Amino acid sequence: MTIHYLRRCALLAVIPLAMLAATVAPAMAQQRRAQPPKSVRLYVFDCGVLNIVDPERFRLQRDEIVTNIMAAPCFLIAHPKGTLAWDVGVIPDSALKTPGIPIGQGYAVATKPLKAQMAEAGYSPADITFLAISHYHYDHLANANQFAGATWLARQVERDAMFAELAPTKLNYYANYSALKDSKTIILKEDEYDVFGDGTVILKSAPGHTAGHQVLFLKLAKTGPVLLSGDLYHYPEERSLNRVPTFDFNQEQTAQSRAAIEVFLKKTDAQLWIQHDYVGNSKLKKAPAYYDRRHPAGALTWSRL
Repeated sequence: MTIHYLRRCALLAVIPLAMLAATVAPAMAQQRRAQPPKSVRLYVFDCGVLNIVDPERFRLQRDEIVTNIMAAPCFLIAHPKGTLAWDVGVIPDSALKTPGIPIGQGYAVATKPLKAQMAEAGYSPADITFLAISHYHYDHLANANQFAGATWLARQVERDAMFAELAPTKLNYYANYSALKDSKTIILKEDEYDVFGDGTVILKSAPGHTAGHQVLFLKLAKTGPVLLSGDLYHYPEERSLNRVPTFDFNQEQTAQSRAAIEVFLKKTDAQLWIQHDYVGNSKLKKAPAYYDRRHPAGALTWSRL
């Protein structure tokens, strides 16, 4: 029996396996794709942290806060009628070339690409129906270009600031949103915008931190109502000590928005999830797990006063 003959037999044995793999792989990929849920789901992704070396900018002394580190999460809301990406990263996936190796840029450090985390939950950027960001600072839209195919839900004043000829870029040095300029866009003109028309996913205007800053209210069938803060607050201590950052676009407007949102929280009995709260965020389960179930009393009260 010649070596040539043995090699030929081995090749013939491999070919069917390769054909089988080619057939099975797409099927497995299909199985991993998430199906529309029966009720709203909230996915939380680990998009990194911010090491704030100067909390004085937030009118806070180091000994007044539990930690100077901020979380920088990303979110995906799955609804029976579509999906919404909310705040999409602090460092672009393109910079995270080696899985598991942290990348630092300025205040920010990230390890896990957003796209890979979405895939684990069964989604890709192409599956996203709507994109909304709390505001245009770099730590909330580093991966925005990945979602240029979605319909962008934006406040006019915020969009204008992002694409102005002399756009304020000091807080945007890692932002990556140029492709949004050509995205299909719905300009939000009212204080509240009901994304899917059934009261479960509502964008609320909360200006001050930036001119068009907004927050996101969710009605989760089993978890209950939740409000994602954007940068209405950064540290929980801003809320308890009533401190407004020195660098907000309009500090008086921030105070007014906070007061209005506090009234809204009491009216709706919603939990406030302060997105940058490092301790609070560390308690949240991350994707591919999701929120829709009600938790025991007090399980998610870290953001309440």
